[in-house]
Amino acid sequence: MRILYDSKLSQYKTPFGTLTPGQECILHVHVPTSVGASMVNGLFSYESGTYAFTVALQLTERRGPYDIFSGNFSIPHTGLFFYYFRVETADGGFRLFKQGDDTNMEAGDLWQLSCIPADFHTPDWSKGAVFYQIFPDRFCKSGSPDLTGKLEPYTVHKSWREDVQWQPDAHGEILNNDFYGGNFRGIQEKLDYIASLGVTVIYLNPISKSFSSHRYDTGDYKTPDPMLGTTEDFAALCQAAHSRGLRIILDGVYSHTGSDSLYFNRKGSFQSVGAYNSQSSPYSSWYTFHHWPDSYNAWWNFHTLPTVNKMDPSFIEYIITGQDSVVAHWLRLGADGFRLDVADELPDEFIRLLRARIKELKPDALVLGEVWEDASTKIAYNTRRTYFTGGELDSVMNYPFRTAIINYVRGIDSGRKLKETVMSIVENYPPEVVLSNMNLLGTHDTPRILTAMVDDFEGSREELSKRRLSRHAFEVAQERLMTASFLQYTLPGSPSLYYGDEACMEGGRDPFNRRPYPWGHEDPEFLSHFRRLGQLRRQYPELRLGDIHFFLAEDRHVGFTRSYGGSTLRVYCNRSSDAWEIPSGRIVMGYNVQIVAHDCLTLGPRGFCITKDQPLNQNPSKEYTA
Repeated sequence: MRILYDSKLSQYKTPFGTLTPGQECILHVHVPTSVGASMVNGLFSYESGTYAFTVALQLTERRGPYDIFSGNFSIPHTGLFFYYFRVETADGGFRLFKQGDDTNMEAGDLWQLSCIPADFHTPDWSKGAVFYQIFPDRFCKSGSPDLTGKLEPYTVHKSWREDVQWQPDAHGEILNNDFYGGNFRGIQEKLDYIASLGVTVIYLNPISKSFSSHRYDTGDYKTPDPMLGTTEDFAALCQAAHSRGLRIILDGVYSHTGSDSLYFNRKGSFQSVGAYNSQSSPYSSWYTFHHWPDSYNAWWNFHTLPTVNKMDPSFIEYIITGQDSVVAHWLRLGADGFRLDVADELPDEFIRLLRARIKELKPDALVLGEVWEDASTKIAYNTRRTYFTGGELDSVMNYPFRTAIINYVRGIDSGRKLKETVMSIVENYPPEVVLSNMNLLGTHDTPRILTAMVDDFEGSREELSKRRLSRHAFEVAQERLMTASFLQYTLPGSPSLYYGDEACMEGGRDPFNRRPYPWGHEDPEFLSHFRRLGQLRRQYPELRLGDIHFFLAEDRHVGFTRSYGGSTLRVYCNRSSDAWEIPSGRIVMGYNVQIVAHDCLTLGPRGFCITKDQPLNQNPSKEYTA
């Protein structure tokens, strides 16, 4: 018999997940009577490993073969804590650690507990939202922009269907300066299309004036790139989006600027006196020079991306605190928040200042961070980040979910790791962050999700430029993506659709994941699939706001419930090669599912479905796809 303790279950720990200062928490450890335990102590440490406090658990009940030890406590301040148990016996006792959902004596992991600010809240509109990520140059073009002031040199593709430029220049450099002309007016013309997907939030990759097509090399923080349009065009886009119930968030790139910028001005493209031009420049303190002007700190050693000193008072004022700061400028034009590029390279103090200013200007604005790992325990540059214990981020890019979903759908995981990953995030993140999490499958930084479903090729750019999925691989990838997106839209958080994934675009890593949207060549079946998923999110609050409970995660069968307001949806995925009999219910959505009896359904191989806990409709054929 094992000692029983699972921090995710209410019979062992209440409340579930994070705490706030002063909130009571109760622990129960079930120890076999045969152990002869006299007391159990919970030993808590700070994230640094130093001792924090002890929780004494006393024998409170005997239930069958188990002695139940219980104790309560509260934490007076925010912070990240880790703990294990010490079981005292007549002959001295032993330590108890975590091993998966079980316990293990004298070896294993520590349990984690975060105490978060009591006044931390995320915008209501971000909870259970549906994101649509747009790479602005490659989504849609309308008209011909005025290119006065466009940073040179650049090329414009003659055709929207022309492939991206991947070749290095004569000096062996990848310039990323080929453009297709996607712009604000093009996006505005497609707002009804975006809304038809059930989208509620549009996330735009950088829009500021920049040399490159990706625009992460900011040239002027407050001016749109001429290829995209004017400030007035952006404001009109926001107004049109808002009239359709859509929000718009922007990419905030504050860890570095471009070398060809108003602030650095290495190429002399601007009238300003940049830090490269003079040591007396008003922007000199933004940068760190080893030997002025040619040797300086640069992002990942790319000389075109000089890093900035984020806590420099002048930079703080320009980006955050000034009357017409960068964040104030864009929020006043209609933006609804920011996604913080490489958030782990922004100091916690910088993010706290940024969040406070954004919320002062627009209380319901969103602050979303690019974090690739579990953000609750993230360590960057030897510092444990306080994204949640410091109340800094409303949401993060949920890459752990992406990895877990891909591994399950591709057969690498039986379902157990998917459950473990999901429940770890749900337990360790603040509840409101869980609901606002940007649950992505594809982004501008990953291969197209259709390609990632079947192809792990890591060759050269030249090889990738010629690589296309075979007809068979394409069909396998489509089938897997249907299941992956089904999970993405039914798990807790806010699913994010990278433009064109709904049209079955394929491609490897950058730049082949950034090809133009294939207008007129979409896959109608997939468009219908994603529209249905978006409709489900709007129709069922259980999917947007509900709690999650896994009742099965093994043998490639995954089942969980989403419950909210007394109503429950049951979600099933079958990635096995055998049929799976499941209990009946009203079928909300399904693929490869059959009714075999009044009280039983059969979920075929690679099938999935959602049922609602009520008797099966007598004529359900119109309520699901087979």
